[in-house]
Amino acid sequence: MRSMAIDSNSFITREPPVFDTVEAERRHRLERLAGVCRVFGRAGFSEGLLGHVTVRDPEHPELLWASPMGLSWNQLKVSDLVQVDHEGTILAGSRPVNPVGLLLHAAIHEARPEVTAVCHAHSLHGKAWASLGRPLDPISQDACALYGVQALVREPRVALDRSTAAQFAAALGGARVAIQAGHGLFSTGQTVDEAAWWFLVMERACQVQLMAEAAGTPEHWPHEAALALQRGTGSPGFGWLSFQTLWDEIVVSDPDLFG
Repeated sequence: MRSMAIDSNSFITREPPVFDTVEAERRHRLERLAGVCRVFGRAGFSEGLLGHVTVRDPEHPELLWASPMGLSWNQLKVSDLVQVDHEGTILAGSRPVNPVGLLLHAAIHEARPEVTAVCHAHSLHGKAWASLGRPLDPISQDACALYGVQALVREPRVALDRSTAAQFAAALGGARVAIQAGHGLFSTGQTVDEAAWWFLVMERACQVQLMAEAAGTPEHWPHEAALALQRGTGSPGFGWLSFQTLWDEIVVSDPDLFG
């Protein structure tokens, strides 16, 4: 029987906007970054000083906009976001950024010019699964979106300087998402929206696999079927589009994020 390929283009009902000016594109990225933080906060990912989301500046791609440290993601606004260089120098904004988090994000952005955004949070199920030091398996249709595009980073467990951060980026390689053993989850994307969606998919996949393995031995999707799903539901366009439902909700419920 011939397997049916999934064409992600058949699902496209909206597309990422095209901008006339770099200022408009920057504002869009900052609004989406603030919105992602609100979505993450609502999901329970806002945990003290931990967790960070970054996005490249569209005019100066060597500079990053980042979520600040010490502010609940449930309350974060566009005006709270901080612009930094890869050394952590604050160029815009007044709040501090997590220095260890910035090391890792800057290393990923430097090594991967195609990556626009990076997400990391100390999510409950992501932390639990990361303690096992294993990649996620294709045990569900949703988990197949991550099939073949995840990295398992065993070392370093903590990056305290640019050298170990570069080691982390090298271990990530060209993967879209990563599980850092004993730490948690990382996701990347061509847009903030896409990176956020893969993080949410990973967190839920961790939860499902923990539950399934607690109950028994889950079956894996066959390789070809899992690969076909990944090519469709794991595409950048599908990831961006999937996040739009969450964006639409947060715009209505949290209009103050634009402040």
